[in-house]
Amino acid sequence: MHSLQATDPEIHDLIRKEERRQASTIRLIPSENYASRAVMEATGSVLTNKYSEGYAGKRYYEGQEFIDQIEEIAIARAKALFGAQHANVQPYSGSPANQAVYVALLVPGDTVMGLSLPFGGHLTHGWKVNFSGIQYRAVQYEVHPETHRIDLDQVADLARRERPKIIFAGGTAYPRIWDFEGFGRIASEVGAVLVADIAHISGLVASGVHPHPFPHAPIVTTTTHKTLRGPRGGMILSDGTYAKQIDRAVFPGLQGGPHNHTTAAIAVALKEAATEEFRQYSRQIVANARALAAALLERGFRLISGGTDNHLILIDVTPRGINGKPAARALQKAGIECNYNTIPFDPRKPFDPSGLRIGTPAITSRGLLEGHMAQIADWMDRALRACEDDEKLAAIREEIAEFCTDFPAPGIRVE
Repeated sequence: MHSLQATDPEIHDLIRKEERRQASTIRLIPSENYASRAVMEATGSVLTNKYSEGYAGKRYYEGQEFIDQIEEIAIARAKALFGAQHANVQPYSGSPANQAVYVALLVPGDTVMGLSLPFGGHLTHGWKVNFSGIQYRAVQYEVHPETHRIDLDQVADLARRERPKIIFAGGTAYPRIWDFEGFGRIASEVGAVLVADIAHISGLVASGVHPHPFPHAPIVTTTTHKTLRGPRGGMILSDGTYAKQIDRAVFPGLQGGPHNHTTAAIAVALKEAATEEFRQYSRQIVANARALAAALLERGFRLISGGTDNHLILIDVTPRGINGKPAARALQKAGIECNYNTIPFDPRKPFDPSGLRIGTPAITSRGLLEGHMAQIADWMDRALRACEDDEKLAAIREEIAEFCTDFPAPGIRVE
């Protein structure tokens, strides 16, 4: 980054510091990952210079002969990887992708149903402070109070009573398998469209590690980072029924020109995800998550739903005499990144909740295996026992930094 260093040494220095931070810490935030060097090179390419409103072959600017090919390649790879009849790769991220579905299928005031945010859902599935809960009539299902798993009987009862036009299946803090087939039956019974939001699990779905939403959900939305390990972008996959409505909702309904550099990086990530190496990576994510959950249980941690079936783990830390926010900050000081998070039926406020959310996509990208999970659990245990002792936390951070040198972070060149 010699040009950046010469032009803006302040930003250059901060980026270098962030590289070193990412390389020297254990990243357990389940929505984060390491993009490959190839993905980052596409993201930082000359494609950022080009405006391309419209779709391939139907642009409003000239000079699109190569841009069109890039977008068409990304679309073809998305359709092939996920078995979709149609793909739109232009959404800027997951939330705009979900918003496009609303615009395509609903009018303001229509009823939408999704998993409640405090129970593991997403803002855009009808939460009250989000556009989806402001512009639409939102009803929310929850998890079972004892098992902390989704109860499809409860979902069905709510759907029959409220008659939503859209039902969202997907979330951000649900550590179990999504029963897309069961949701599909409910949606069909009440005349709703099932939308599967697989932003967190798209890499697992693409690899066959998690059950596929097709053909049970005619519309699937996702981000392209997280377990898919691409750039910060979004996609909408669908059957042919909704293709034109979705495309019109994305452009001109919500967006202008697509981010062509992101489209190219999505294409690269999709090519990487179509390999056996990536499928093995996805299997390892789940194996690591289960091993880490087991190691945490051995050390007395309380896990929501008792464990995990996917890439993430939700922990109630209050039995250890600490809340989620100070716990997350203590772990950060020790070199372990996670995020504080609400747990089901949390008596505490969202900005100071009872839980932590952790996951294994990023550490698996670095090559960690099941045998390393006990060490991570031990560091977490020690850090939370020493949460007010900065000296002990700093010592753990040094151990972790040394450990990380044996597992280089993909795509990062630390000088």
